[in-house]
Amino acid sequence: MAPMSQEDLEWFKSTFHPIPKPEIPDDCIDYSLYYIPSSPAPAVVDEVAETRARLVEVQRTSAELVKDLLKDYIWQRESFRLEITKDDGVTSLHGRTNFGDSIEDEWVVVYLLRELSKKHKDIWVKAVDGDGQFLLVEAAATLPAWLEPEVADNRVWINQGQLVIIKPKNEKKGRMAEQISLADAKNIIAKEPERLMRSTMVQEEAFYRLRNYPKQISENLHSALVTIPRKVAFLLHQKPAYISAAVEAFYLRDPIALRPLRSKDIDSFIFKPEDFVTVSVRFTRVGYAQLKSQDFPVPNAWTDKLPSTDARAVYDRAEIGMKVSCGFEMLLTDPQNQDKQTVREMKLVLEDLDTGDEQLPTDKDIGTWDKREDDEKWLDISFEDLDRELKGKGKAKDGEAPADGSFGDANAQENLQRIVAQFEKFLNDDSAGFEGAEFIDDYDSDSDDGEDEDEDEVDSDGEDKEASFDEEEFSRMMKEMMGMPSGMPSKSGLQGPPLPSASRNRVEELDSESEDDLEQIQELSRRMEAELKGTGVLDLNRKGKNAGDKQALAEEKSGEGENEDILDLEDEDIDINFAKNLLESLQGQAGAAGPAGSMLSMMNLPIPKDDRHR
Repeated sequence: MAPMSQEDLEWFKSTFHPIPKPEIPDDCIDYSLYYIPSSPAPAVVDEVAETRARLVEVQRTSAELVKDLLKDYIWQRESFRLEITKDDGVTSLHGRTNFGDSIEDEWVVVYLLRELSKKHKDIWVKAVDGDGQFLLVEAAATLPAWLEPEVADNRVWINQGQLVIIKPKNEKKGRMAEQISLADAKNIIAKEPERLMRSTMVQEEAFYRLRNYPKQISENLHSALVTIPRKVAFLLHQKPAYISAAVEAFYLRDPIALRPLRSKDIDSFIFKPEDFVTVSVRFTRVGYAQLKSQDFPVPNAWTDKLPSTDARAVYDRAEIGMKVSCGFEMLLTDPQNQDKQTVREMKLVLEDLDTGDEQLPTDKDIGTWDKREDDEKWLDISFEDLDRELKGKGKAKDGEAPADGSFGDANAQENLQRIVAQFEKFLNDDSAGFEGAEFIDDYDSDSDDGEDEDEDEVDSDGEDKEASFDEEEFSRMMKEMMGMPSGMPSKSGLQGPPLPSASRNRVEELDSESEDDLEQIQELSRRMEAELKGTGVLDLNRKGKNAGDKQALAEEKSGEGENEDILDLEDEDIDINFAKNLLESLQGQAGAAGPAGSMLSMMNLPIPKDDRHR
């Protein structure tokens, strides 16, 4: 084989590129702790061993902090953890926490990191999330002009409880700073302390959400009395953190997860809807709101289990308990959850119950448990309350009692007023352009007509074309806020990243489920169409609602005025039949998407709640 020429060799080398490190997923915070001594260690000391010993000390301190501050805390998804890792020859402590929809979990992690940096002065902490340097995002209004997102990596650190920013070597007005690597940052921290910027104003903005910590940690949780099967109560008493996994299974359910709930046979359930007890359950606030806010049709096996009473509190406890129990049922039966550590733990506990190694608690045992029930006022926010709080009118005057419906959370009022103040400041800043709003994407450089447009071009209606509304981006943001997946392919045909094999299998199974139900849906559609046509609801040429119109319509249908075989239905009968069919279709959707829900959405009508058992 002939040797490769220098030209071919250069081309071959150019085809190889370093594999980029995966980006941090959404809803995750990634953090690393480095030991960087302020003074160099003696040459006789093994630096690697010294670094590892110091990091082990930090791990111990971390365990103590978690034990003291988070004794009864419940994480929405994953907890704070630190592991010793070695990357490119650098030993450090690393952790990643998926906080899900609970933003407060992310700030609990930041608080723990800041406290660790206070207790170990030679420990330097770096924390980023899916948005990048989120601490700089919090302090965006106070940052120097040179600190752009493109150069922020490896410049933002937490040390001794303070926010530290590495300044550029030659700081000149109007000039962007250079990018620096992790090795550069560590070298600057150790040898060039004059380049370390500690700004009180920037730090206060960056750590603003930590102003009420550690007191606020307990306020991130909500305790409520719920009526659940004794077996579920036993599991939650063993480990209260199980509630988060069950709530997520309920909140993110799909037709496959709902399969075990369709059975009318109580014996087929892991958690049978019987032997109910009322206990206090501790939720994350986000998790409780997710349970409380979702409409969920009562499964067949639970139809007669909810109390028939006018006492709203009793019914609400039973309804929340039903949702919690269904969440546990779906969690333990759904194939995609079988490899989760939480599921394996719960199955081992249930096996001990079946073998007699563990016993269900008696009523006497449950009577000794905590019966805490927190106020739900923080859930009740109307538009009028929101408007009043934004205007700073929520507080009572001269010692008067606060008005009914006012915010139950003082932090919410303060945060909302701060957001509005920052937004007004941005709008009043003449030097700020629309580029300051990060959610607005750059438009495609290729226009449909191929004509070049000026950057500041304004159309005939006075609308700034570059700052016009982006429907796709707004839709994506709303989906993320509502907990819906935002990475699905859009109607325009744009494809997102390829799904992992487990996700592909899930999608294929859901497609198979849809095909199995297709014939039933088509049959139901034919029957509904036939009934609606028979009543005349689908006739776009109907003339009116009086008797003459009905007669004219009957004559038009018969062709000769003979209407002996046509049912003379009253309008009320037509409306009742239509509403009955629509409600039955909604009930059959089991809270998922379907034709009836889509029909109501197109008519801008809300989906009615199922209040039959209240």
